[in-house]
Amino acid sequence: MIIRKLSILNYKNIYLAEVECSVKTNCFFGNNGMGKTNLLDAIYYLSFCKSHINTPDSRLIRKGEDLCVLQGTYDYSGKEEDVFCAIQRNQRKQFKRNRKEYERLSEHIGLLPLVMVSPADSDLIRGGSDERRRFIDMIISQYDKQYLNALIQYNKAVTQRNICLREQRNDASLYDVYEMQMAACGLQLYEKRKLFIDALVPVFNEYHRMICSSGETVGLGYVSQLDDDDFRKMLKESRAKDLLLGYSSVGVHKDDMVMTLDEQLVRRIASQGQNKTYLIALKLAQFSYMSAKGVTKPILLLDDIFDKLDAERVEKIIGLVSGDRFGQIFITDTNRKYLDRILEAIGQDYSLFKVEQGNVCLMENKTV
Repeated sequence: MIIRKLSILNYKNIYLAEVECSVKTNCFFGNNGMGKTNLLDAIYYLSFCKSHINTPDSRLIRKGEDLCVLQGTYDYSGKEEDVFCAIQRNQRKQFKRNRKEYERLSEHIGLLPLVMVSPADSDLIRGGSDERRRFIDMIISQYDKQYLNALIQYNKAVTQRNICLREQRNDASLYDVYEMQMAACGLQLYEKRKLFIDALVPVFNEYHRMICSSGETVGLGYVSQLDDDDFRKMLKESRAKDLLLGYSSVGVHKDDMVMTLDEQLVRRIASQGQNKTYLIALKLAQFSYMSAKGVTKPILLLDDIFDKLDAERVEKIIGLVSGDRFGQIFITDTNRKYLDRILEAIGQDYSLFKVEQGNVCLMENKTV
């Protein structure tokens, strides 16, 4: 799958952009704050119906405007797919596939698989467990509709149980209903998350070894309250405590992913360069995993990934992304020399754009 054309109107600082995309590599350079990341975020939005950094829709619309429009034309195994999104202030956003509006946005997730590597990924290490659960959920939901549906139903049941807890309700039968839903859906999420992490670890280790020659060892672990006890039993036993707290204290919404470097927590010992190497290897492993699971290669977005990395690691990453295992790639950087080296290494079709004050200008285009 590739994106052939991207149209943007009033998205963040981008007033109007029409980008004809290369089938292989698309590079965007310019100073910080010019709109490079916003352009990649628009592509991300067309895949996930939301911003990469979870910016509220009302703040995505360009200042002083009332309407934002995104449109992408995709080549999906020889078939054209048109995706359209309109966000209007104080109104429900429209999301359409081939001019037909979705009844539920969840129907769209997984159609356009995508992996994004960006500075915001540092939240996976330094942020709370919700960031790491979101990472897991986002990946599995792209290829497993049953998982996505179970996740939606689980979150609804947790929300309803929490309302009952806050209102200090004592209806045991009502709690039984919500807890039965949480247990049924939660068990599905637990089992699939565990299988996912187990499958991702060896791929992650392989990529980290290819990027880093220092002999460091990396690890991922999945931690859940369901590891050691029956979920329904835990929920019932926690009711009295949860009534005092006003929220559900047990469940898969408390799961976490443990990230280690040389058997210690990454956030405690890693340098900025080690953090970045860890995250890039993790995201490239995500790409390989999704490629194997899905029917098409995901689009790869690389936003400012070379900052804080030494020249050797930059060279190895360039060598990796230039290989045949990756499909269409979008890369941003303030330093054009890195982009020129990538384009030279890949030796395939490319387009090079300059981004300035929200304007996108084609500088070079090459078809091999």
